[in-house]
Amino acid sequence: MKPKKIPMRMCTGCGEMKPKKELVRVVRGPEKAGEDGQPLPPEISLDLTGKKPGRGAYLCPSLACLQKARKARRLERAFACKIPEEVYEQMEKELGTDDG
Repeated sequence: MKPKKIPMRMCTGCGEMKPKKELVRVVRGPEKAGEDGQPLPPEISLDLTGKKPGRGAYLCPSLACLQKARKARRLERAFACKIPEEVYEQMEKELGTDDG
C-alpha cells in the first residue's frame, strides 16, 4: 500500500516548505460590493480552520514569520492588494495568543 501523500505549502515569511497542517492560512475573502455598487476592500484574516472561502497564503504560526512577510510585503504581493496596518496588528494578536 502506498503511503498517503502529505500536502506541502511554502511559508510566505521564511520561505520554507512545510506540511500544510503545520501552517496557518491567511485568507483574502471574496470580492463584495457595497450598497452603492462600488467594490469594498477585501477582508483579510487568519483562517485557523482552513475552510474559509477566498485566496489563501500560508504562514508559520510564529510572530517572526508574520513580521518577515509584513516587512517584505509578501502577503500584499500574494493577494494583489494593499493590507492596512490594523489587519497586521489583528493577525499579530491572534498569533500571539496561539500556542504554536
